[in-house]
Amino acid sequence: MKSALLHNGKRAGGRFSRPVLARATAGERLGTSIAVRQGHPPSETRGYPPSARLKGRQSELDALVTLIQRDPLRRIALVGAGGSGKSLLANVLGHRLRAHYKGGIHWFRAGPWDTQTLAQMMAVRFRIAPARRKLLQSLRTFLADLGPTFIVLDNHENDAAVCRLFNELAGVPVTFVLTARRCLLAGVYVFPVTAPQATTGRAVFPRVHLLTHLLRHNPLALDIADAIVMSGATDAHSLRNWLISQGVQRVRVIDHEDDLPEVALLVAWHWPNLSRAERRTLAVLAHSEGDHLDADSVAALSGLTKPSGRLALERLVGWHLVQTPLPARYALHAVVRYAVSKRTRGSRHRMAKYYLDLLERQPHRLDLEQTHLYAAMDFAHDESRLDWMLRIDRLLERLAGAREKTVRDD
Repeated sequence: MKSALLHNGKRAGGRFSRPVLARATAGERLGTSIAVRQGHPPSETRGYPPSARLKGRQSELDALVTLIQRDPLRRIALVGAGGSGKSLLANVLGHRLRAHYKGGIHWFRAGPWDTQTLAQMMAVRFRIAPARRKLLQSLRTFLADLGPTFIVLDNHENDAAVCRLFNELAGVPVTFVLTARRCLLAGVYVFPVTAPQATTGRAVFPRVHLLTHLLRHNPLALDIADAIVMSGATDAHSLRNWLISQGVQRVRVIDHEDDLPEVALLVAWHWPNLSRAERRTLAVLAHSEGDHLDADSVAALSGLTKPSGRLALERLVGWHLVQTPLPARYALHAVVRYAVSKRTRGSRHRMAKYYLDLLERQPHRLDLEQTHLYAAMDFAHDESRLDWMLRIDRLLERLAGAREKTVRDD
């Protein structure tokens, strides 16, 4: 069973060294389980973040629009440091161009996943019924028929996986936009993303303009600092003095791209003032290996009542520590996630069990929760849990049966 389900690949980027699943047997069943008629394309913004406000980036946005209008099949990688605003720029770009894509605008977190898993994510979203072992071919056919489509692969890490995906889908009418800290792919237009107005020296966040240079123009750090000052908890001068006293200007070697001291220090400023419920909430979000969670799941995994959990999330969103990538779904920016993970502990066992239980009860939630299922697969492999592997396999068989029944009913 283990050899059929798993292989010893590694997550790219150096941040995770544990194996990743190839999903041969279970993955094929997941692929064959997404059987809903192709005559009903998905909602054109399904899975795409709501439009956000863009600060100080109009020239970059205009340049990207021009690039895509000249060559709609262009593959673009928005490359920049953690917290530089790559995802925000990709988000606004999609909404700006939405009217030009009858196939819609779609968002996927690429992360470290292999090619087959990326294809499965798309197939679930697009409700494709691929033939066994021909998932990429089915995806290619679907996208060719769908027409012009805009797809963002956010937080790209695995160059080899995306290379194969792009080559398998060559020629389909899709504009692909990657966001990445680095991109080693030839044939992809690399568009550098730096902090907004970093070259002009102008402050994009006027309320905390005193912190602009101190925080090295990093928009994530400035956004969190701006929320602190806006709340009245302190003023920009006091926050600046505190950051200096804590060594924000000190030069040191960082662990990796998500280890940004300026953001970690702002998390440290918040920490003594956070309630127990808020700390528990942050811990769950920091140690989740899925893309995002709903409020009820966060509360359950935090050991909180639903009202307490929702209040904690509301406050943390207000502090700009927690993001809402989709309506009623919650996550941490990767840089905030790393800062919080160093202060907290999580339970992979509890997370995996929760989402297996959830999908067994509510299989219709597969689209939103599929990355949590993949994380449960990883956990089963890492812990050599044959019983969990069998349980996941049974779940995938059940999902396949449910989808096949949907097709017959249609």
